[in-house]
Amino acid sequence: MTRRTALYEEHLALKGRMVDFAGWELPVMYSSIIDEHTATRTKAGLFDVSHMGEVIIRGAASNSHEDEQALPGDIDVQLPVPRRRRRGR
Repeated sequence: MTRRTALYEEHLALKGRMVDFAGWELPVMYSSIIDEHTATRTKAGLFDVSHMGEVIIRGAASNSHEDEQALPGDIDVQLPVPRRRRRGR
C-alpha cells in the first residue's frame, strides 16, 4: 500500500506529478526541470522530507517526557491527538 505525507493534497493542488517512491506517493516534478531549477535558484525550493523518518516509542518511556531528549523539538506537537490526550493536554 502506498503511503501519503501530510502535504499530499498540497502536491496535488500544485499539479505535482506523483510517483511511487519507496512506498510513498511523492511528487517527482511540477512543471519542467528548467522551470523548477530557475525557481529554486532565483527564489526558493522546498523538499517534503516527512517520509524520511519514523520513530516508534514503546514501553515506559512512551508516556513520559524522556523520549523528548532524543529529538530537537517538542514531540507533543508532532504526535497524533490520542498521545497528547494521554499526557493530559
